[in-house]
Amino acid sequence: MKFTFKSVEGSIVAPQGFRAGGVFCDIKRLGTGKGSNKGPKRDMALIVSAVPCAAAGLFTTNQICAAPVKVCVPRVAKGQAQVVVVNSGNANACTGRQGMKDALAMVRLAEKALNLPDGAALVGSTGRIGVTLPMENIRSGIEAAAGVLGSTPDHAAHAAEAIMTSDSRPKQIAIEFRLGGRPVRLGGICKGAGMIQPGMSVTGGRPAAAPAGLHATMLAFLTTDAAIEARVLRAALQEAVANSFNRITVDGDMSTNDTVLLLANGVAGNERLSAGTPRAKPPIRARDLATFQAALNLVCLELAKMIVRDGEGVHRVVTVRVSGAETFADADAAARAVANSALVKTSWHGGDPNWGRIIDALGYSAARIVESKVDIGYSAAGSRQILWSLRRGQPTSATFKELCAAVAPTEFDLHIRLNLGKASAIMYAADLTEHYVDFNKGDVTDPTSLGG
Repeated sequence: MKFTFKSVEGSIVAPQGFRAGGVFCDIKRLGTGKGSNKGPKRDMALIVSAVPCAAAGLFTTNQICAAPVKVCVPRVAKGQAQVVVVNSGNANACTGRQGMKDALAMVRLAEKALNLPDGAALVGSTGRIGVTLPMENIRSGIEAAAGVLGSTPDHAAHAAEAIMTSDSRPKQIAIEFRLGGRPVRLGGICKGAGMIQPGMSVTGGRPAAAPAGLHATMLAFLTTDAAIEARVLRAALQEAVANSFNRITVDGDMSTNDTVLLLANGVAGNERLSAGTPRAKPPIRARDLATFQAALNLVCLELAKMIVRDGEGVHRVVTVRVSGAETFADADAAARAVANSALVKTSWHGGDPNWGRIIDALGYSAARIVESKVDIGYSAAGSRQILWSLRRGQPTSATFKELCAAVAPTEFDLHIRLNLGKASAIMYAADLTEHYVDFNKGDVTDPTSLGG
C-alpha cells in the first residue's frame, strides 16, 4: 500500500487544536548536570489541547523509574488526557516520597493553571538523578508557560528547546496526510543525546521474554488531530515505538525516565478509528488504519534517528542489520551485542572495518551463532550494494583500502547474515568517541560539570 505524507511546519502545534509554550524558570541550577547549565535556556514546557484527547504512552522498563513515570502510568491507562507538563534540568528520579509529591504537584499545578479537571495532565522530567525539584521555580514556570501558549512554529520550537538537556539541537517533525478524505496532521518533538537505549512498555514493566522483543533519557511527545479510539491509539504507538525508539542506542544505558506520550484530539473530523464496527465500509477503515500506522511509524523513526545523530560526541551513525537468525530474539541479541560493544563502537569512530570485533560480539551474545555461516559486510546507508568483508566465516578478497572507504562516511549500514533462519532485527547505533568520555566523566571539584 502506497502512502502520501507531506512535511509541514509546527511539529506539536501543527495538528489543529494544540498549543504549546516553553519558558525559563531556572530549574537548571548548580548541580543539575553538564549540558543543563546553558544560561537562561528554557526549561519548562506545556503542550495543551483545546479539547480532551485520547491518550497513549510507553515508559521505561528500568526497575528504577522516576516519579513522573510512576505518576503517568496509571493516568495514561485511563486513555484520556489534555495537557503534558515537562521540565528539564532535573529528572526527579530516586527522590523518594518527596519526588512523588512533587510530580503530583506538577500535574495539579498544570491543571489549575489551565482550568482543567483532575487527571487531565501528564508529566515528564529529565536531567540529573537524585536531586529534588525546586518547586517554587516549578510553580512559577508552569504559570508562566500557561501565559505564553500559542500555535505558531515558534511556540513549538520553544517547547522543543525546553525539554533539552545535553542535546545540541531541538528535534521536531510534523506531517500531513488524509484519513477518509479529510486532512490530518501528526507532529512530534523529542530529546535525547546520552543515556540512550530505550526499552519501553505500556506499563513500564518488563515482559517475560527479552525486553527488546517488544520493541540521558529520551522523551518524546506526539500530537495528532486524528479521531481515534484510545486502545487503537495505544496499539499503534506500541508498534511504532517497537520499530523506532526501542531500536536505538547511543551508549547502551536505559534511563530511569524514558517516556513517549501521544495525544489525539479528533479535531480533524475524520471518522473515528476504532476497534469496533465503523460506519464506513471495512476496506476504507482498513486503509485509514494502515495510513495512520504508517504516518506514526514515520514520525517516530525520524525522531529516533535524530536522537542517535545528536548523541553525545557522536561522529558516525551505523545501522546494524542482522538477518538469517533462527528467532527474532536471536537476531535482536546479536544486533544489540554489536551495537553496544565498546570495541566495535571505537573502531567505527576510527574508521576501522574491524570484522574481528564484530564476530567476537556476535559470539558472546545470547544468539545462536555458527562461525562457518556468518557473513559481515558494509554498504552506503540504505543501499543493497554490499561490500563483504567476511563470507561463511572467512575473509573475502575485499582489500583493506576498499573496506576503509566503505566505513568512512558519517552514516553507513553494517550487514550481518547468520544464515541459520529467517528472523531479522535492526539497530540504529552510534560510535564511541573521546568527546563522549570527556563529556561524561566530569570533574568532581566542579559540580556543574557532572552529568545526569
